[in-house]
Amino acid sequence: MVSHLFFYQLVLVALVWLCVMLQWAWPSDPAPCPPTPEPTPPVPKRHREPTPFAGLTTKPPCDACEHATDPRPQAPAAPPPRIVPTRGRRRQVDTSMHFCPNPDCAYRGWVGWGNLRANGHPNGGPWRQLLCVVCHHYFLETLGTLFHGKRASVDLIVHVIGCLAEGLGIRGTARVFEVDPNTVLQWLVEAADQLRAFSCHFLHNVRVTQVQLDELFALLSAIKDGAVNEAEAIERLERVPHWVWVAMDPESKLLLALDVGDRTLAMAQRVVHHVAQVLAPDCAPLFLTDGFREYLTALLTHYGQWVQPARQRAQGPAPKPRWMPLPQLL
Repeated sequence: MVSHLFFYQLVLVALVWLCVMLQWAWPSDPAPCPPTPEPTPPVPKRHREPTPFAGLTTKPPCDACEHATDPRPQAPAAPPPRIVPTRGRRRQVDTSMHFCPNPDCAYRGWVGWGNLRANGHPNGGPWRQLLCVVCHHYFLETLGTLFHGKRASVDLIVHVIGCLAEGLGIRGTARVFEVDPNTVLQWLVEAADQLRAFSCHFLHNVRVTQVQLDELFALLSAIKDGAVNEAEAIERLERVPHWVWVAMDPESKLLLALDVGDRTLAMAQRVVHHVAQVLAPDCAPLFLTDGFREYLTALLTHYGQWVQPARQRAQGPAPKPRWMPLPQLL
């Protein structure tokens, strides 16, 4: 007789073999395909076009323009008669580069008209005295210059101004030349006024294609050199926020305007006004800025015009004029 244990083992082996055969013969499901990626939605197109500049109902105010319209004394249209001396010896001192400063004199402002003559050196001073033979007004030949009314020598004043122009400080210059610092400061202020007047007389009707406008804080160089730490710089910045405003032609490197003041709309108006005075009246170059938004108002003030908008309706009141930028302004 066959043992029951052997029969059970044979049945177990048959079941295992059947499972293996079924696993091998049974058809397997196909591998799942990766999902198809959804297409990226297209970028929505901008349906709204940029709104054009509608213009301003009032012209932005500019203090420099308002002061520039003040009435100024002008020379008479008809020149006075020339004075030609017919008696006495010929004058040896040339006075053709001077004019009479007396506002009540008819020869005021007329250079080389023969109404002046030399009158010696008063009190043995270095400067010559001039006399107007029409109004009998006496004045020194240094009137209107940096040397007028100065007891110091010309060489000393020139050397002091030269040291200041080279970057030496006021106190350092005063110690070198043994002059009071307040005196050096006064000479510096008067020299700046003279140079500003000369620049206004010499630099005008300039034509450029580009103007670069920028402003920077005057303390940055001291921070970079380590002379001032950041904490002190911030404190001084909050107390006295002085900025250097520069307008220059990036092609020729010509400085058109240079000013110092706060970073405000008033200073932007002042700098752009100066640039407009230097440039030719019909010159509207490409203006490049650092993004300071007050330049927009300042440029629109000096390079704008009144434009009458067209009627939108046949009836009703006409639209008010708008202050718009000039067509050639970039």
